[in-house]
Amino acid sequence: MAAPRKYPLELRERAVQMYRTSDPKPQIKRLAVDLGVHPEALRGWIRQAEADRGERDDRLTTAGKDELAQLRREVKELRRANEILRTASAFSPASSTRPGPGDGVLAAFSPPGAAGPTCGRRGQLRAAAGRERRARPVHPAR
Repeated sequence: MAAPRKYPLELRERAVQMYRTSDPKPQIKRLAVDLGVHPEALRGWIRQAEADRGERDDRLTTAGKDELAQLRREVKELRRANEILRTASAFSPASSTRPGPGDGVLAAFSPPGAAGPTCGRRGQLRAAAGRERRARPVHPAR
């Protein structure tokens, strides 16, 4: 949440209007003392008003600042969401959208007659463990 404004918006608008309508431009410091505001605050208001009117190119307009702030909030929110998704994907099982064994990618490069997705040492152990489970006698006490 932004800090409360030290000077009311009406005072800002009136001060800028007074500066713009004076024919010989007054010193900003003298006008600021007359209005009871800090000279640098008045200088900033005048510069921002000139940027909003298109008279200055070195500053963003108020609308541009608002849009930039909104986009930065959006980027921050999207980065937070990406971080949450990254963390969640680390704890979730492998996704079915990623290529893996048995997806046909390895089968295209394997020699004809080669074993399927259970090939290799790990697959042989998995297949052997399955045969052992099937071969065990069923105990009636269990």
